[in-house]
Amino acid sequence: MNSQFGSDNVDVDLVIVGAGFSGLYLTYRAKQLGFSVRVFEAGTSVGGTWYWNTYPGARCDVESIDYSFSFSEELQQEWNWSERYAAQPEILAYLNHVADRFDLRRHVTFNSRVTSAEFFDDGWLITTSTGETVRSTFCVMASGGLSAPKKPDFEGLDDFRGEWFHTARWPAEGVDVRGKRVGVIGTGSTGIQAIPQLAKNAEHVTVFQRTPNYSVPARNRPLSQDELNEVKATYSDRRARARRAPSGVPPVSAPEPGAPLSEEQRVSVLEAGWEFGGAPVLLRAFSDVMTDAGVNKTVGDFVRRKIAETVKDPATAKALAPTDYPFGAKRLCVDTDYYQTYNRDNVELVDLRGNPIERITADGVVCGGIEHKVDVLVFAIGFDAISGALTEIDLIGRDGRQLREYWRGGPKATLGVQVAGFPNLFLVNGPGSPAVLGNVVTFAEQHIEWITECLDYLRAHSISTIETTEELDDGWAAHVDEVGATTLYVKAKSWYTGENVPGKPRRFLPYAGGLDVFRDKCDEIANKGYEGFVLTPARAEATSTV
Repeated sequence: MNSQFGSDNVDVDLVIVGAGFSGLYLTYRAKQLGFSVRVFEAGTSVGGTWYWNTYPGARCDVESIDYSFSFSEELQQEWNWSERYAAQPEILAYLNHVADRFDLRRHVTFNSRVTSAEFFDDGWLITTSTGETVRSTFCVMASGGLSAPKKPDFEGLDDFRGEWFHTARWPAEGVDVRGKRVGVIGTGSTGIQAIPQLAKNAEHVTVFQRTPNYSVPARNRPLSQDELNEVKATYSDRRARARRAPSGVPPVSAPEPGAPLSEEQRVSVLEAGWEFGGAPVLLRAFSDVMTDAGVNKTVGDFVRRKIAETVKDPATAKALAPTDYPFGAKRLCVDTDYYQTYNRDNVELVDLRGNPIERITADGVVCGGIEHKVDVLVFAIGFDAISGALTEIDLIGRDGRQLREYWRGGPKATLGVQVAGFPNLFLVNGPGSPAVLGNVVTFAEQHIEWITECLDYLRAHSISTIETTEELDDGWAAHVDEVGATTLYVKAKSWYTGENVPGKPRRFLPYAGGLDVFRDKCDEIANKGYEGFVLTPARAEATSTV
């Protein structure tokens, strides 16, 4: 195949790993620019997160009209979202529609997991689980920040005689829990979505909670045609505001600081946000929610009162109320009837803080010397976030550098997009990018546009390789740490810091400065000819630092 970069030693210009939101948009952009592309996807179809996560209650926690692509006006106008927060089947249908509408599926090889990628003089040698090898000038990891599930590691699991499932690998045909006793381990975003749905059908649900999470009501509802028409008439402005918003979601209004306000004034704002529903209205109720401890406490106290008002049993309400970390420092969950579910006669909460799981037996889970009998175990235990999907692949860069070894002290990547010693390798929403602190679709679009514009620049200037340096990696990581330290995010042990994975170095992984600031920094570097990056002219032995 003819390479756009003048090399006869490659099969394609670009290999893309993953066919979710990021992989599909990247494929579209690359084809628009005339690059040859191969996409490898472990699943049997497109969808990424929304292909794998089919557990009961799975839905987006960003409003559907924003949790969607902005690159095509025709696509925006023709697709009608049915709900304020779309459920997994609808999001998957949308991604399949995108793949077919823009003829992207023909570039994807399904049932093919990339197992290794090794750099050679002209690019990357990609090896897949099927034994196929492909030589590519560039490789882009669009594998997702929440796509490497944590494996259940509980003593006695092999002895369990019932069925067990990880929510991130839920059977597509579903699981029949009617008349069964279900145990759910984990109460993060996934558990909070799944538990109310499981409780509707199971004979009994026992929830094993290690750490309570803040959750706010979604207030999900069907979208009327009038609402959709209004959105479609103003989509251009809405998208422009989202691209300049810190969270990638168009703000309803510019929040004011909460510090100058009285407690009563703050609560009035929060009441309105609680009734409106969704995460942004409380996370950004005031501009200083994540920087001022006093304002943050007001929000946390407010949610704790709501839990106490909702959950009838005082002991259960107390166990469900977070007290040892700031509001929003862990991912803020969005729910439908989560706290109300604990008022059901068939739902029981086991607080693991005083009685941790000791072991799993043939018939259940033992905590504090008490065996809780279950027929089905559901592990909603999360992911090795942001970096896990990268380190589970054998990524080998220049001079045999291994990504796992380079990241032994903690994941770091310049702009979250490139890693020193790995020329022509790009990451989408990697460590050091806004990644997960808002609307990941808007974040991914920004990253992909930056990457493809970079590829276009390299082709136009006859550049064969681009790479960052350890100095840049360290400098950006220090900046990410510095920005994170000004917020309350770092006050919690969470997957934002990697502390949910035993042995993973503690580092606040996402960039907390906001998409607007991040975009400006990325654009500044690009506008200066990728200042600081090492660019190698085609067919030239010397490298030059621009």
